[in-house]
Amino acid sequence: MTYPETLEYLYIQMPEYQRVGHLAYKPGLGNSLRLDAVFNHPHQHYKTIHIGGTNGKGSTSHLLAAILQQSGYKVGLYTSPHLVDFRERIRVNGEMVPKKYVVDFVKKYRERFEPVMPSFFELTMEMAFLYFEEQEVDVAVVEVGLGGRLDSTNIISPDLCVITNIGFDHMQYLGSTLPEIAAEKAGIIKPHTPVVIGESDDEEVKKVFTVKAESENAPIIFAEAVLNDFSAHRADDEWIITTHEYPDLKNKLGGFAQEKNAKTVLAAVAELKKIGYRIPKEAVYSGFAQVVELTGLKGRWQVLQEKPKIVCDTGHNAHGIRYVVEQLKQEKYNRLHVVFGMVNDKDITSVLAMLPRQAVYYFTRASVERALNEKTLAREAASFGLKGNTFEDVSTAINAAKENADENDFIFIGGSSFIVADALPLFK
Repeated sequence: MTYPETLEYLYIQMPEYQRVGHLAYKPGLGNSLRLDAVFNHPHQHYKTIHIGGTNGKGSTSHLLAAILQQSGYKVGLYTSPHLVDFRERIRVNGEMVPKKYVVDFVKKYRERFEPVMPSFFELTMEMAFLYFEEQEVDVAVVEVGLGGRLDSTNIISPDLCVITNIGFDHMQYLGSTLPEIAAEKAGIIKPHTPVVIGESDDEEVKKVFTVKAESENAPIIFAEAVLNDFSAHRADDEWIITTHEYPDLKNKLGGFAQEKNAKTVLAAVAELKKIGYRIPKEAVYSGFAQVVELTGLKGRWQVLQEKPKIVCDTGHNAHGIRYVVEQLKQEKYNRLHVVFGMVNDKDITSVLAMLPRQAVYYFTRASVERALNEKTLAREAASFGLKGNTFEDVSTAINAAKENADENDFIFIGGSSFIVADALPLFK
């Protein structure tokens, strides 16, 4: 099979949750454990770091990978979903897995993994773990896919666990209250393994983490408590962070959510150093400053064009969109244009209630089965005073926004990772 044929096989034979939703969701670790046994547990041959939470997992994973890489480690990075290229999910020192490896993996192991009937995510994860072993990485940063307790990635035995935050998302699987969701996310906490908690504003959520950590004899570190000298301010499209240990630390990820993510990462770095990782100060500075170049991270308040300024962001639930809305308030422009779409299993009303009314909307849908119909979205949005036209695809919506915008206007593209995924190839 060619590379496109191999991807088509993976998508059809093992439907991807991100694209089709609940039909592809397989809860539980049974399949993952069986599949892992087929490949002789490759993740046991290198160190791992496990990153969970509702939002910020991707940014946190990429920042930690960049810092470790700059510290001299050979670093595997497994994240999801991808935006443009499937291979974004599997990287070693920032380089995507070769197309040939993906093709050869399926060809070589198909007869062994098909009887297990793995999900797309399970097989992709195992492909990553095997690739990291063959590449002889020192450490792999592994992002949780969905939840934690029953997520496929929860078969690893990491040196450190990180939980970024808790918000309302995937409630049909994880629970309808923040403590219920936190309990699922806390499932990645392992015996005697330190866990760093990023945001912890809710006392009931904090209690869930504390009780779980105590039951596992796992040291628990709340980033906001240990970094009480942390301050940050924005300059242009970046953050300038100051702590006693890291004065004038420049974070090139300029989204408002990145202030919280930076605090989580610095707490994680401190804990990694405690358990024996060699992470010099200069690696932290260069990792934050060069995270995009080092890891290929995309879609986090990414500036795609100037005059008019066009920005995309992968925030896709109420917790994430809140930061987007705050950031839009800080931008200077004559008129705001919003190219917007969502998937059909999100809390649409909570998101729409936050969006600015003084904007021209271009309601659209991404090229995935889960995408919410743009006309349905526009009807819902109208009840919140959001006005605009509908477009059958992202490209047409963006072209309309660009035609209507003057050079001093601002165009925002988002609402879903898949809207951003469809947008990125349109810009160089």
